[in-house]
Amino acid sequence: MKLNELKPKAGSVKACMRVGRGIGSGKGKTCGSGQKGQKSRSGVAIKGFEGGQMPLYQRLPKFGFSNVKFATKYAELTLVKLQHAVDTKKIDTKKQIDEDVLVAAGVVRRKRDGIKILATGELKAKLNLKVSKVTKGALAQIEKAGGKVELIEKVVAPVKKRGEK
Repeated sequence: MKLNELKPKAGSVKACMRVGRGIGSGKGKTCGSGQKGQKSRSGVAIKGFEGGQMPLYQRLPKFGFSNVKFATKYAELTLVKLQHAVDTKKIDTKKQIDEDVLVAAGVVRRKRDGIKILATGELKAKLNLKVSKVTKGALAQIEKAGGKVELIEKVVAPVKKRGEK
């Protein structure tokens, strides 16, 4: 067997339809696109367009639920930023550090629904923190440095079901 004798398997390669090559080919003149108009040209993007009538997807009512409005948004604080704040003496390590202290020191811009500590970087200082959330990795590093974390309990009003008094 030589290179010039190699051929693809029978039926695996199909010749493409050559359009615009005369009436005899069966795909001449309009090339299978019908006559005139936007749809006969390339780059058509009119899915869901109903000729100016209000489309079906806009006539039907909206449904479903999104939690975006009700999701809790935390201000994120990495261990690198926390260590930098300690090094630049923005934070006093001897006192308990809560969310208001972090905002006042300028470490976090605003506390939103609370502050969450992330385990990015390393922490060498011994800190006594009181925050809303902390990741497992960050908690391990803080405890390894000799510090401790106290989580703030968020009090949520009980939800009454329909018909309950």
